[in-house]
Amino acid sequence: MSAAPATAAAAPIAPLPEPAAARPAGIATMVGSGLSNQVGAALGALAFPVLGPVGVVAIRQYVAALALLAVGRPRLRAFTAEQWRPVALLALVLGTMNLSLYTAIDRVGLGLAVTLEFLGPLAVALAASRRRVDAVCAVVAGAGVVTLMRPQPSADPLGMGLGLLAAVCWASYILLNRTVGRRVPGAQGTAAAAALSALVFLPVGVVVMVRQPPTAGAVGYAVAAGILASAVPYLADVFTLRRVSAQAFGLFMSVNPALAALVGRIVLGQHLGVVEWAAIGAIVTANALSILAPRR
Repeated sequence: MSAAPATAAAAPIAPLPEPAAARPAGIATMVGSGLSNQVGAALGALAFPVLGPVGVVAIRQYVAALALLAVGRPRLRAFTAEQWRPVALLALVLGTMNLSLYTAIDRVGLGLAVTLEFLGPLAVALAASRRRVDAVCAVVAGAGVVTLMRPQPSADPLGMGLGLLAAVCWASYILLNRTVGRRVPGAQGTAAAAALSALVFLPVGVVVMVRQPPTAGAVGYAVAAGILASAVPYLADVFTLRRVSAQAFGLFMSVNPALAALVGRIVLGQHLGVVEWAAIGAIVTANALSILAPRR
């Protein structure tokens, strides 16, 4: 998720039949989850001048681990070697995904960074399909990426490269989460991976705090990022997937890059040009078309 683990793309919970009255609640939860995710990332960016992206990610990992451990309650001592292997890989992916995304946000802005990261789940979805419409969607999304990464005086190749690394990590998260879901019951695997990732970032956080003592405001922004961009979206996704179809959920998830651009403008004052908005629109449209097109 955008700045958060993509629970939507790999959630094992199938939507249950619900009365029509439950759908507004599901839609409201999706809206709240998307806004929470992007506002959390924006608040984390406000702490960059003091903590830097590494410090913010470290604190976010701690908060996310506490939240997921409370929900998943993994029985770590009962894990076998076959279970620990994908969990350890998932922990590595989680840390790398958040670090690369937040560093990209620091360099190219929230809207562009989240849009590039979103290419990960889009690529997984398109690669698994053999429909002609998905080939068209891939071309449209590719055109959007080329437009975003076109050479220009203000371009930041490293920031864009980190956004693409976050996309690779998000795609890897989806595939690994499927394996973890098959080998570890419930949310125990994801919770264990989050805890392991937090342990890896523990010395990193200590070094950052010692080298540059943080202010209370910066720590508050980083903690808010962990809550709003990790804990809230995870719990909201579990709630939402019981009330709306997977198709509707995926369609709304595709709007996250546009939400990120709007939040970046309002909270961080990051403005995008017409061309960048058009590129974001192309990527969002490609995902929407892929979801809405009829399947055999």
